[in-house]
Amino acid sequence: MPCDPEELRHVPLFQLLDDDETRVLAAQIEVRRFAPRQRIFKAGDSAQHAYVVLSGSARVTTLDEDLQEVVVDEPVHGDMFGFASMLQQTAHQTTAAAVEETACLEIGRDDIEQLILDRPAAAMDMLTVQARQFHASQKLVRSRAGRNPNEVIEEQSTFGQRLADSVARFGGSWLFIILFAATLITYSSTNIILKGRAWDPYPFILLNLFLSMLAAIQAPVIMMSQNRQDAKDRLRSELDFEVNRRSETEIQSLSRRLALLTEKVEDVADLVRPPATHNPPGCSQTPRN
Repeated sequence: MPCDPEELRHVPLFQLLDDDETRVLAAQIEVRRFAPRQRIFKAGDSAQHAYVVLSGSARVTTLDEDLQEVVVDEPVHGDMFGFASMLQQTAHQTTAAAVEETACLEIGRDDIEQLILDRPAAAMDMLTVQARQFHASQKLVRSRAGRNPNEVIEEQSTFGQRLADSVARFGGSWLFIILFAATLITYSSTNIILKGRAWDPYPFILLNLFLSMLAAIQAPVIMMSQNRQDAKDRLRSELDFEVNRRSETEIQSLSRRLALLTEKVEDVADLVRPPATHNPPGCSQTPRN
């Protein structure tokens, strides 16, 4: 079934193509229909084509290290999947299946090559779109990197956890040390001065009881605060790892696509470049009479 050129306008990669370029590409690709739960391709299959959803929806999945199925993407109208493997001519890394009655454009590497050969300017249009996506991914990485783990934990913390942080923060300050020292000196001095009328004479057994109770309560509260700090450190490490992994994946994917498209542009340039003329060594051209 032939493709309607207007459908290509919904594909981000082809948004900048003019009407003529769109018609050339549409004439080369076909529309395929898939029944609900029908598999479009599976991991390990040779990536001959990429797909663009025209109607319905699909689900792209992979298996993690525990062999659990993980949903990678759920493309809907205008979304493309299987594109990177198609360009690289490698096996699919994921499995795609239709969620419902789905119609997809089936685009092959040869279709892209033919478009570039017929319309070399289309390559620059697609490179421009890829550059925009690259900048968008950089913006996403910056926004992810800007997440403050302290703010994330504060949003999820309970009243008891915030109270433990406050107690630990006050207990580790100079204000607490000064007030505590002043209280001990005042308490001890008062009981020494009162002598026989003192409520806690030397060796201050009641004071020792209070101090033991304070230490028994303060120790677990400080441990709670330390556990919260460990959680912050773990979250910070997880955010850094997540940002680095996403950045590396996006940069590698876009770099491969840019390299492939650049290679095609160079091939087209070689085809349209006029052949060079060379004179044999020692010979010169002389005008004819």
